[in-house]
Amino acid sequence: MYTPWGYRGAMHGYEGHKDDLLKRLRRAEGQVRGIARMVDDDQYCIDILTQVSAVTKALENVALSLLDDHLSHCVAEAAAQGGPVAEEKLREANQAIARLVRS
Repeated sequence: MYTPWGYRGAMHGYEGHKDDLLKRLRRAEGQVRGIARMVDDDQYCIDILTQVSAVTKALENVALSLLDDHLSHCVAEAAAQGGPVAEEKLREANQAIARLVRS
């Protein structure tokens, strides 16, 4: 069954490296907690900004990995089917890319 988030019960493109993505996200989560501690401890602004830059880069890498998976799995499968599902997947991909470029 198709939902706005994909096919219910379908395997996602990132399934093959889900553990790697989760590890990256947990690391970024720890970095964010570290940044909060730095602010709480009145650390030097530039040191905090350096850490913000590092976590931003880490999250961008996760986003690019997910986008690559989405394009090579979800969009490719929908394109092979054609029709409105393909059009919707392409629209979603374009919107996601636009959001990443703007951020």
